[in-house]
Amino acid sequence: MIDFRPVVHTIGRLVTVMGVGMLFPMLVDWWHGDAHYQVFLQTSLLTVLAGLMATIATRGQMEGLNIQQAFLLTSGLWAVLPVFGALPFMLGAPHSSFTDAYFEAMSGVSTTGTTAFPALDALPKGTHLWRAILQWSGGLGIVVVAMVFLPVMKVGGMQFFRSEGFDTLGKILPRAGEIAAEMTRVYFILTGACILTYILLGMTGFDAVIHALTTISTGGFSNYDASFGAYLGGPEWAASIFMVLASVPFIRMVQVMRGQFVPFWQDVQIRAYLRWITYACGLIVAYRLLYMQQDQHPLELVRETVFNTISTFSGTGYASTNMLEWGHLPFSVLIIVGLIGGCTGSTGCSVKIFRYLVLLQAVRVQIRRMHSPHRIYPLRLEGRPLDQDVVNSVMAFFTLFMLTFGLLIVGLSLTGLHTRTALTAAWTAIANVGPAWGPEITANGSVSNFPASAKWLMTLGMYLGRLELIAVLVLLLPRFWRA
Repeated sequence: MIDFRPVVHTIGRLVTVMGVGMLFPMLVDWWHGDAHYQVFLQTSLLTVLAGLMATIATRGQMEGLNIQQAFLLTSGLWAVLPVFGALPFMLGAPHSSFTDAYFEAMSGVSTTGTTAFPALDALPKGTHLWRAILQWSGGLGIVVVAMVFLPVMKVGGMQFFRSEGFDTLGKILPRAGEIAAEMTRVYFILTGACILTYILLGMTGFDAVIHALTTISTGGFSNYDASFGAYLGGPEWAASIFMVLASVPFIRMVQVMRGQFVPFWQDVQIRAYLRWITYACGLIVAYRLLYMQQDQHPLELVRETVFNTISTFSGTGYASTNMLEWGHLPFSVLIIVGLIGGCTGSTGCSVKIFRYLVLLQAVRVQIRRMHSPHRIYPLRLEGRPLDQDVVNSVMAFFTLFMLTFGLLIVGLSLTGLHTRTALTAAWTAIANVGPAWGPEITANGSVSNFPASAKWLMTLGMYLGRLELIAVLVLLLPRFWRA
């Protein structure tokens, strides 16, 4: 029988931390003389109390986690934390329903960036900061989960990274703490550098904090209805750089901080990611210059294209313009890059570069075998052999991802949404990208006009996409509970 106590204990501790985190937006509202601070004080007390009760009731239960408990922990965290994260949205501005509040909190912790709020400009500063904190903490959490738990759980081919030394379950759990501490340090450094850069480029201190938290987490929440359109020019270039840095493997960033630069430049994921970004940006710029009527300077066009393409590719979801106006080919390219995503072990979303590289290697070898069936063609990536179980896991992930994507499109269409809306809403949810397009989408990109059923389908899509599907779907197997 599964022992749930270590899982509840860990979730309880993190819920407590979330409650403490609510004090930051409380202080912001209090500092600005906004009575809304009382909402965060109340929700903080409720959240801390609930977390402490769960922690105390299961204290002494952290000797280690087995595989079943690891699956339950990762799935449980991203389901439970949004419940408490939604409280300030229900009890305070914008006084949302539970559906909208949970949607917003899930969009935050999953770093998707789609909003259910129709008017962002009117929200209190504390609410904006809380949305940003949800994304920032969700981004950090997924980096740790991706490099500490998923390799051991063999989710989507992640077992390939076990040789990096991340065998962390059971008796060597302290090793996980060491890894998490290193990555957290890098995360803080990147966030601080991003805040300082934004301030130097003209953002107010508050806006710099909000956008830095949601840039490094590749989340995309903004405190403006115009999204990043409120800060054109230099901030777009800076954001592009930091979005790329946040969507490369954090283990490489740790090595760079230690003065080890060679592994960063030799990483096949990073090289492929930068190369594909260049291809996508080059193709869109060329198309817009050749086939679209332009009334802006070519350099402005390049800046706009690079920023919005990287934002989509990394899964951040900022927008500084209406990308539908670019034409059908650029829009198709954006949909494709959104389904690729960033690198494994980063805050980036979607399928990830690593899995596409494995897929391309497998296809290449299969074609060679068809030509010369008696020759042996070993599968290798980064100079290391690819075990068959890694390839099988990646193929299973691709199948589940595309199947879930298709089912979401059908489900959203059945709720009455326009076909284009259903397609882009399913895309943005399962790939955790952020923007969606269609007649039901409001001017600020909100899904507030969606029926409740569509919002819950998108919430499920964001949840499954962020946890890489298999980590959640395995819980549906009866033998998982019998083992």
